[in-house]
Parts: sequence; structure tokens; C-alpha cells
Amino acid sequence: MPVNFKTLSMMDLRSKPGEVLDDVARSGQAYVIERNGQQKACLVPISFFLPDIQTSRVTVELDKLSSAKEHHRMAITDVHEIQLIFRDLSDTAEIDVTVTLPHGYPNKAPIVSAEPIDEGCPHRWQDGSLCIYGVMDIWNPGEHDMLHVLKLCRRWIDHYLVWQRTGEWPTNGG
Repeated sequence: MPVNFKTLSMMDLRSKPGEVLDDVARSGQAYVIERNGQQKACLVPISFFLPDIQTSRVTVELDKLSSAKEHHRMAITDVHEIQLIFRDLSDTAEIDVTVTLPHGYPNKAPIVSAEPIDEGCPHRWQDGSLCIYGVMDIWNPGEHDMLHVLKLCRRWIDHYLVWQRTGEWPTNGG
């Protein structure tokens, strides 16, 4: 995405910092800051680097994960989505789960993947992500959160381990 920078002198930034920040945050304007004729820094909207997600929602959910002792590492994808990576989510298998919070989360459901997963494993979407929400348990942004996603992931992994042993995916809720 091309960025159209305007030049802004350090003096102008010092004289009206609030106006400049509002221009960046609300209007999406990007500035190159110059001092003594040299480019020193730039100001760009945070959306250039971070996802379009309610910060307050993510903060609350990360706090809940921490309180539940759900250890993860966080990354930002090339398309500025948040990824939470959970190692060894199962007690009986070394399966890592990645939960991607897409732009618009929580109004858009997280995308969940796991590895290593056997070739031909059922209950995955064409892109390889896990089919964890099912027909009856659709994503509801008012009720569901990342802890809910992890609960569904653990159930999916339990079913996966049964499928590995028996070749049959469990059809019951357990």
C-alpha cells in the first residue's frame, strides 16, 4: 500500500502536537518529520502496523488468558493480524495451536490452525484451519472469547487423537 507522506518540520510538530496526532489518527495522514533540513522520523497511523481490532477487547482477553495460566507468544502477521501461538495445548500430544485474530475481531471469528497434523485429517477447512465452531456452536462475539476458542481447540485435539488411533472422528460432544 503506497503511503503519501507530507513533510512536517520539528518546529510545527512542537507547536501543535495534538493537532498533528489527531490528523494522523483520524485522517490517516502520514508525516516525515524534518529537523534542520534532515529527515529524522515519521508519524503514521497505527493501523499501518497493527490490526484493526478493539484494543480494549484484546487487552481484557489477554488478561483472562494470563489469569487462566494460558501461556502463549504473540506475533503480528504480514497483513497486520494478531496471532497467539500456544505450545503443547494437549496434555497427551505435542500439538501447537495458532489463533489468528482477523481484522474486525471479535465480530469476525478467530482462525485456528494446529501442527503437526496428519495429512487427510478431517474437520479442517480447505485452508487447513480447524473446524472448531461447528454447525451448532457458531461464533458469538458477545459470548465467546479466546478462552472459549482454547476450550474448543482442546476438544478438537482430543477428537483428533481418537481419529489417529481409530480412523473415526468422534461424533459425541466429548
